[in-house]
Amino acid sequence: MLSLLNFVTEAYAMGPAPQAGGQPGGIQGMIASLLPLILIFVVFYFLLIRPQQKKAKEHRQMLENLKKGDKVITAGGVYGVVDSVGNNTIVVKIAENVKVKLGKGYISAVRPATDED
Repeated sequence: MLSLLNFVTEAYAMGPAPQAGGQPGGIQGMIASLLPLILIFVVFYFLLIRPQQKKAKEHRQMLENLKKGDKVITAGGVYGVVDSVGNNTIVVKIAENVKVKLGKGYISAVRPATDED
């Protein structure tokens, strides 16, 4: 037991190993340890964040350009024709004499005018 205690005491008494060709210390060591995190963030930005922002911008622009007579698809999959457009809402005609008032954000796509109903 005494030899084990002596070993632990000696282990704590030892200083750090000299930096003779190992990993650089100081600011260079800090940069080397942060480099993988920075690379991961850059990859996430270009593969996840940037494409999502681009898609959101395109959707926002599509909603701003909606006008009466556009054929649309709602987020629920309902096909219809825009009857009127407000600031935050839109009225969509989904059948003869059937109109539905929706939030603009629930329009997922504008169909081409050549699409059949």
